[in-house]
Amino acid sequence: MRQGAILRGYILLVCAFILAPIVVVLGSSLTAAEYTSFPPHGISLRWYIEILRHEEFLDSLWTSTYVAVGASGAALIVGTMAAMALARYRFPGRTALNGLFMSPLLLPSLILGIALLQFYTWAGIGKSPATLILGHLVLTTPYVIRLVGASLSGFKGELELAAQNLGATPLQTFRWVTLPLIRPGLLAGAAFAAIISFDEVNISLFLSSPTTVTLPVRIFGYLEQTFDPLVTAVSSLLILISAVGIVLLERIIGLGRLFGVE
Repeated sequence: MRQGAILRGYILLVCAFILAPIVVVLGSSLTAAEYTSFPPHGISLRWYIEILRHEEFLDSLWTSTYVAVGASGAALIVGTMAAMALARYRFPGRTALNGLFMSPLLLPSLILGIALLQFYTWAGIGKSPATLILGHLVLTTPYVIRLVGASLSGFKGELELAAQNLGATPLQTFRWVTLPLIRPGLLAGAAFAAIISFDEVNISLFLSSPTTVTLPVRIFGYLEQTFDPLVTAVSSLLILISAVGIVLLERIIGLGRLFGVE
C-alpha cells in the first residue's frame, strides 16, 4: 500500500511538472493587462482577437499548415514503404537501414537543421517551401515507420495469400486487404507527422526564407523584439491545435489498441 501511494505521488509530481508550463502559457494568454503575467490580471480574450490584426502571424499559420500537410503526406508514403520492407523482408544491411531511418530521433533537431542547410548550400538548392517540406520529411518519417510497423507486427500474411489465390493482383491485394488492416497505423503516423511538423522550430529556423516563415519561427522572432501577451495567445493556439489532434486521434483510432494496450 505504501509503495503504491509513493508511486502515485511520483506520477502526480511528474504530470504536474510537465503540465505546469502549459498552464502558465494558457493562463497568461487570458490576461487583460498590457504585459505578460501569471496569474493573469483580469480575464480577457483581447490578445486572441489581436492575432487577427497581425497578418504576419496569419500568413505563418497558413505556411505551417501546408508544410505540415505536405510533410505528413510525403512521410506517409515513404514511411509506409520503408515499414513494409523492414517488417516483411530479411536482407543484408536491414539493421543498418533501420538505424538510418531512426537516426533523426536520436540526433538533436538543431544538428539536423544545420546539416540540411549545409547540404542545400553545397548542392546549390535555394530555400523554398519544397526544401522546408523535405527537411520536415527527414524528421517525421521515423514516426510513420514506427506506427505503421506496429500495425504490421500483428498483420496476418495469410489473408493476402488467400486474396491472391482467389485471383486478386498484388495491387488489388494491397488496396483491398493490406491497407484496411493497417489503416490505424497509417492514420496515427500521418497525424503524428503533421503535429511534429507543425510544431517544429529548429529545422524550420534554418530552412525558412523571408517569404516562407512557419508559425513557431515567427513566434521565436517575435520574442526577440517583445514579450507581450500576444505571443502567449499564439502559443496557446499551437498547444490547443496539438491537443485537439491527439484527442481526435485517440477517439477515432484508439492509440492503446494500436500498441496493443487495452
